[in-house]
Amino acid sequence: MSAADYDRANAPFMAVVDALTPQDWSRPSPCDGWTARDVLFHVVDTQRDVMMRAGHDLGMPPDLDDPPLGWRAHAESVARLLADPVIADQQVPAMGGTAALGEVMTRFYGFDLLVHRWDLARSAGLTADWTDAELDEIEAALDGFGEQLYGEGICRPAVPVPADAPRPDRLLARMGRDPHWGR
Repeated sequence: MSAADYDRANAPFMAVVDALTPQDWSRPSPCDGWTARDVLFHVVDTQRDVMMRAGHDLGMPPDLDDPPLGWRAHAESVARLLADPVIADQQVPAMGGTAALGEVMTRFYGFDLLVHRWDLARSAGLTADWTDAELDEIEAALDGFGEQLYGEGICRPAVPVPADAPRPDRLLARMGRDPHWGR
């Protein structure tokens, strides 16, 4: 993932972050026990963690008292690092092997931005529709995780939906999310 790829993945996520009101950040999210602010903290924290484990200091964590401002500061820091091809190509541990840091950011953290975009939107009663290309990306990521998908900290066990449910609903259910949460 280059800085441009990160910015492309971040743009729709940022649009949802910007759409939430100050009150929305305290609302429950589809992630059990987490508010919308907790979801955003998780996204920031996991991205910071992978960068720091690779030896790249992002400085002080952003202040999420103003979530859009904090997210923007974080995303700019990540994009700055990924703009350096040496950093983007750096080999890091990844799911039983190694991969380029940019690839890890694309495969796992790009997936995270897509999924948590939906979580944030639903916490505020908003929609966050995915494009066909994004649905393809989510499905490929889910297939790539294999059984690790249901490991600690990734997804809850799948929930049932009708076989003829729309594709987004089937993918959400596969990730242990109720497609009708918050509706």
